[in-house]
Amino acid sequence: MAQISTILTHPGGAHKDEFLACSVLLSLHPVPIVRREPTADDLADAATCVVDVGHEHNPERNNFDHHQLPKDHPPTCSLSLVLQHLGLYEDAKQFCDWLESAEWFDCRGAISTAKWLGVSPDVLPKLNSPIDITLLRRFALAKQVVPGDPLWEMMRMIGEDLINYVKTLRERIDFIGRHAEIWTLDLAGQPAKILFLPRTEPLPDEPSFGIEHYIEDRGLTAEIVGMVYPDRRSTGYGLTRFRDNARLDFTRINQESDVHFAHARGFVAKTSAHEISRLKTLVSQAGVAVK
Repeated sequence: MAQISTILTHPGGAHKDEFLACSVLLSLHPVPIVRREPTADDLADAATCVVDVGHEHNPERNNFDHHQLPKDHPPTCSLSLVLQHLGLYEDAKQFCDWLESAEWFDCRGAISTAKWLGVSPDVLPKLNSPIDITLLRRFALAKQVVPGDPLWEMMRMIGEDLINYVKTLRERIDFIGRHAEIWTLDLAGQPAKILFLPRTEPLPDEPSFGIEHYIEDRGLTAEIVGMVYPDRRSTGYGLTRFRDNARLDFTRINQESDVHFAHARGFVAKTSAHEISRLKTLVSQAGVAVK
């Protein structure tokens, strides 16, 4: 993006889309945010990034508004436009489950969003958080937000974490793709596929991070039953169901000498075993007959 000296967004009530769009921009351009209506000069000046106001989407001039889009346009908010310009939108939409509903809510309103989600409209307010309410209220009250303000610093951290999450997860999925194996094991007389991620050096801080997204990314959600991955707290492995698949019940192996934990609900276990043959045996023992 061209050098930015100011981020400008509309005054009055604040919404999640421009708040997050400004947060993402702050992570790349730590400049003041001004909340007022834009002038023609603002829209013409690429150094002023105009967000969610101005009725113009022109990335070359750093203008990111969606309100001029036709009413039948796919739900697209100011955050969508900023992420598209940064080349992060497709990954963000895949990895951030909240993004599409945020687009719908901003563009279609609560009633249509609830219908799209398949829930009653009175469910949506029950998902509100005091964190969302306070941050948006404080943002709405401000005429400008400048470096050093607690709100500015928080917004920059949110933007940094969002971008880092999207970029890191894509890198992590690529890493898993280079190392993962798909086992086909016998579970109570029926074959089943298990994703195995071996221990690597150095070991990632969260060895299981990204595995479910990798399975989705590779189109394996209908096939994978369970996952085996390095346990970050020991030299062994974690064993878990994929999407709580009932074909695995790890309470069936809780008496094994090398299993030091099996959750009472059967969805996860931890073992000190590290030999592949033993790991396969434990998973097979946890198999449950399909009814």
